[in-house]
Amino acid sequence: MNYLAHILLSGKNGQIQVGNFIGDAVKGRSYENYPAHIRQGILLHRSIDDFADHHADVKQAVALAKVKFGRYAGVMTDMFFDYLLARNFRQYSGISLRYFTFRFYLSLVRNYFYLPVRIKRFVWHFILTDRLNRYASLRGLKQSLRIMAEYKKLPVDPEEAIVFLTEHERQLEKLFAHFFPEIWKFCREQ
Repeated sequence: MNYLAHILLSGKNGQIQVGNFIGDAVKGRSYENYPAHIRQGILLHRSIDDFADHHADVKQAVALAKVKFGRYAGVMTDMFFDYLLARNFRQYSGISLRYFTFRFYLSLVRNYFYLPVRIKRFVWHFILTDRLNRYASLRGLKQSLRIMAEYKKLPVDPEEAIVFLTEHERQLEKLFAHFFPEIWKFCREQ
């Protein structure tokens, strides 16, 4: 799962959302150095990744993407799933994507002190370019992929990624539509 899904699956608590957002940047037991709700979000992030990595629908989507993207198929699947979530956000969440992201960006600013240095380096650009809302369109997704290619050295051509998504959107959407309610239920039980 990528940023948007992780944040949504955190529920309404802003600190849990922030913890889930920074989850990949917090290694080992260093999560113990964070306030309780951020710590909870970090651990939830790890649980979500584990659940997704072992889910049949995610495995099928990654296998489909592997033909084109090789070892980066998992990253691309995460991005494609965030696009599908953003495009149908109200259906999955009951609220607008714009309202949801605005509230999350405020939580990021309020909890800036707790962000790892790696996150602090890009968080203002992330907020000011409204990255989460951009996931809702192919153009926005392509811009996010360009940013990742440039700054994270993701060796994926954004144009080719969008062509792949367009060609396989129905199949990916079907997998996501089956998977997401299951991970939503899993997170609620956590």
